[in-house]
Amino acid sequence: MWTGHLRRLLPDLDIRIGEEDAHPADIAYCVAWKPKPGSLNRYPNLKVVFSMGAGVDGIVADPTYPRHVPLSRVVDDTLSQGMTEYVVLHTLYWHRHVGDLASLQAQRKWKQFAIPRADAVRVGILGFGVLGQHAAAALKALNYQLSGWSASPKKIDGVTAFHGPDGLGPFLAQSDILVCLLPLTPETKGILNAKTFAQLPKGACIINCARGGHLIEEDLVAALDTGHLRGATLDVFQIEPLPATSPLWAHPKVVVTPHVASMTDPASFMRHVADTIRRMDQGLPPENLVDFTRGY
Repeated sequence: MWTGHLRRLLPDLDIRIGEEDAHPADIAYCVAWKPKPGSLNRYPNLKVVFSMGAGVDGIVADPTYPRHVPLSRVVDDTLSQGMTEYVVLHTLYWHRHVGDLASLQAQRKWKQFAIPRADAVRVGILGFGVLGQHAAAALKALNYQLSGWSASPKKIDGVTAFHGPDGLGPFLAQSDILVCLLPLTPETKGILNAKTFAQLPKGACIINCARGGHLIEEDLVAALDTGHLRGATLDVFQIEPLPATSPLWAHPKVVVTPHVASMTDPASFMRHVADTIRRMDQGLPPENLVDFTRGY
């Protein structure tokens, strides 16, 4: 399916599938998703690598990756839209106490309780790049109080911006619902941990739809069990598929989804690949390049 889209866009392109189907010197462009360490270093004429997902940690972490070869990540409206839908859905889930209402229905109990207005709920977006800003725009339309944290300063209308290590604590302290959309780097690995949870308001909720490596799962379970956190939505995990033995499956305060928050659209992605190849054939540089010093 993926190669079919590319063949229609570039019918004269010689496409090889899999390492065994190609002589290394023939390869100029590579489309990859979590390639084996060392595999990309064997192509001496490689001009660019296209990551099939928004996250590039699986490629950047390879110490043998040829750093002179540009790495292009997905920046795509369909990917941003899907992630925004997921973030809005689960923000509303925790804000509107959908799980509690479902529990009452299961018990056949009629029990009304007050639900705060959206403008009284503080949503903090941890990682305020393309995906975070797209989600913020949709949440802003629902009148949530919005804040964003990023490594470097950003200024977005209607969003209280925090940045850097000194801004993380104040950002967490006023996040009733914390949405993680960070890239996974050595600096952000394990950032959703006991220390982070302790800085959130009591009764806060977590939505992690970035990378499983951001979350210390044992710390989350502990924070939920003590009642400091009210709930969590998790789409990504340290081990995927999530093992059947994981306590997260059956935890009453956890919503588990199988890494489906936003999936790369083959047609849209291959348009990006085709457009980039055309650009490079005209002597223009590729776009949406990863900064290896930052890891994203």
